[in-house]
Amino acid sequence: MNSQLRRAVGTAVVGALGISTLAACGGESKDSGSGDGSKSRTVTLVSHESFAASEAVLKEFTRQTGYTVKVLKSGDAGTALNKEILTKGSPQGDVFFGVDNTLLSRALDNDLFTPYEAKGLDQVVQEVQLDADKHRVTPVDTGDICVNYDKKFFADKKLAPPKTFADLAKPEYRNMLVVENAATSSPGLGFLLGSVGEYGESGWQGYWKRLKDNGVKVVDGWEQAYNEEFSGSAGGKKAGADRPLVVSYASSPPVEVLYSDPQPTEAPTGVATGTCFRQIEFAGLLEGAKNEAGGKALLDFLISKKFQEDMPLNMFVNPVIKDAKLPELFTEHGAVIEKPETVAADAIAKNREQWVRSWSSLVVK
Repeated sequence: MNSQLRRAVGTAVVGALGISTLAACGGESKDSGSGDGSKSRTVTLVSHESFAASEAVLKEFTRQTGYTVKVLKSGDAGTALNKEILTKGSPQGDVFFGVDNTLLSRALDNDLFTPYEAKGLDQVVQEVQLDADKHRVTPVDTGDICVNYDKKFFADKKLAPPKTFADLAKPEYRNMLVVENAATSSPGLGFLLGSVGEYGESGWQGYWKRLKDNGVKVVDGWEQAYNEEFSGSAGGKKAGADRPLVVSYASSPPVEVLYSDPQPTEAPTGVATGTCFRQIEFAGLLEGAKNEAGGKALLDFLISKKFQEDMPLNMFVNPVIKDAKLPELFTEHGAVIEKPETVAADAIAKNREQWVRSWSSLVVK
């Protein structure tokens, strides 16, 4: 996320703040993965632009397995997935990371993945295993898409920040909210699905009519919304942004703390905890992978404790294994979302395209 939170996912938070991803660990081997995959010592991970991992952790994977990881960034989550669908059977790499529960059905319906039950899957919490019967994908992280608010703005106005979906449509928050386009952005789609979870299939359109009447602003993606339109972000402050509410992630406040110089004792942004949608990111072994053995080893590693505890301060997402510990900065400044909105995977698969078309007609056109 955010990360995740970050998520992606996604987490887009990491990529938007300019954190670079290690393209290869320990130097790429002479065999770059072409030819006989069983002999290749390089395993290629295709991902959205926000994948990040510590160099030391990727070196540990190489030490354990003998494989070197090559990371191939392929745009945002939707773009990356589309590229893999177009090259199905002749993939760009061996493992794909970053498809989330909002787009999972597209990947599965297109038969992108070779089933594989990763070692250590018994340590992954059951509620995120959305393909547990077939093991075409392995859950790697979770993140919560939520409205963030500019603490200083609301303090200066002596106005309480919103807490819930319903609050956002109240007159006191008119012309304050910026959201991402649900047709072009993963957090935008997640926030739309959150409203479906909150108001149901018969009520979400009425909610968006109220938001539109209340001056909601729609932009193409997270980068523009958070770093150009949101007054609480470092980028927004520089740009003179005037929107104190933005759809982002529950983990965005720790990012603002970590990358501020000097670091503040308190995050400048907060999270409206009643506006959240739970995002789950997955990885899978690509059908036609040249290095299938290396891909399987990498999937095992992605749910190892070593990798899972490395994720929070690299991709700002939550681990999915039961005994992983979160870093202090993450727990101190990130929001704990106890009851995020969710929508059943089969409902998303059945209705996603129609919901997005209806949303676009209602809010954008």
